[in-house]
Amino acid sequence: MREYLKFYIDGEWVDPAAPRTLAVVNPATEEVAGHISAGSAADVDKAVAAARRAFESYARTSREDRLELLQRILAEYQKRFGDIAHAITEEMGAPASLAQRAQAAMGLTHLNGAIEALKGFKFDEDRGTTRIVKEPVGVCGMITPWNWPINQIVCKVAPALATGCTMVLKPSEEAPFSAQIWAEVLHAAGVPAGVFNMIQGTGPEVGAAIAAHPGIDMVSFTGSTRAGIEVAKAAAPTVKRVAQELGGKSPNIILEDADLKRAVGGGVRTVMNNSGQSCNAPTRMLVPSRRMDEVIAIAKEAAEATTVGDPNGNATIGPVVNKTQWEKIQRLIKAGIDEGATLVTGGLGRPEGLEKGYYVKPTVFAHVKNDMTIAREEIFGPVVSVLGYENVDEAVRIGNDTEYGLAAYVSGGDLDKVREVASRLRAGQVCLNGTADYSAPFGGYKMSGNGREWGEYGFHEYLEVKAVTGFSPKQAA
Repeated sequence: MREYLKFYIDGEWVDPAAPRTLAVVNPATEEVAGHISAGSAADVDKAVAAARRAFESYARTSREDRLELLQRILAEYQKRFGDIAHAITEEMGAPASLAQRAQAAMGLTHLNGAIEALKGFKFDEDRGTTRIVKEPVGVCGMITPWNWPINQIVCKVAPALATGCTMVLKPSEEAPFSAQIWAEVLHAAGVPAGVFNMIQGTGPEVGAAIAAHPGIDMVSFTGSTRAGIEVAKAAAPTVKRVAQELGGKSPNIILEDADLKRAVGGGVRTVMNNSGQSCNAPTRMLVPSRRMDEVIAIAKEAAEATTVGDPNGNATIGPVVNKTQWEKIQRLIKAGIDEGATLVTGGLGRPEGLEKGYYVKPTVFAHVKNDMTIAREEIFGPVVSVLGYENVDEAVRIGNDTEYGLAAYVSGGDLDKVREVASRLRAGQVCLNGTADYSAPFGGYKMSGNGREWGEYGFHEYLEVKAVTGFSPKQAA
């Protein structure tokens, strides 16, 4: 039983302003795995004050100082890698293999990415007699989700540290264990007091206090579009910067000349990964209508090869994060059935033999229309919707016919055609033929948010731009 009842503020582990605890439930067992303290606005005030004090000196540290600090964090993270992976499995149900090779590994990816980006990042440049300077934005509030818990923490904290910002983090109360270990990593690495602060608690209390706080200069939020709107509203009176990575309903356009076995099977497996709990999952698979029967057979095989079970065993996927999420997924699967989509495999209820734990059957619907609920709403579970199209123009139109724009996917044999389709899709990241690049900018169009994370592009959210005119004297004629 984990008991994490202190917050990390000003370089120390401190008691909350008012003692109150939250239970953390292991979604595989439905049993309490530990407790955290629930913070309040008073705790946020204390953390912001510490971050503001620390900003004066940390903002003026050199590139070399910050590189050295990030290298120390990387070394400490590597020491605690197994602890972090185990915590992620326990708190949100990621299979141990996924927690090792992807969930915890993404922390290393983002730390290494920030280090490499910082080495050559241009913080100033001259344009004529004016110097353009990029300076740290100030104290940053960070509100992170449960689905990729350490990934989302590190892809915010690492660039903030690299650019000279100080910060207050509120991790998800659903998956707080790995965040606690992350704070221990930063403490062991010698992050200066007040530069990094962490308060556990709920969104309506701690998250809202961070978003509204006049002492916070920017907020970086990852989560649902609904919650992101509330964060933006709370931040508006103080005119602080808000960076948001929100929901998605990503199209996966499979062209006529694609290798169907590879593209369809790979698309299904990508959705099933992490029990479907990825905001950029390619959940709307668009295929040529005349090949629908072939696609159904391949998708069915791929989904039914996805084993579900104990995340500490050999299952492909574990449970979804909690009862609320399980019930939402069941509601949406029922909507798909009721609205006339063809249920290819999966469906309602838990998989056979799993009577406890928030497990969902890997599910595929076919003959889905884009006005159906399962094609409009973000399900956030292991559910694929297959839609048919008659020609490429229709595929692009359907792909863009969504309020979201986080990611899109295109597969085909003719790379020029694949590129042409990609150029027409309104999404922040378009992946061609199953590729990925974790140094590329990641973020959304439309209601999937604003701002970008990962690599060099993640730095810009944490920087202000200052123009210093007359910095350089005019050259003599």
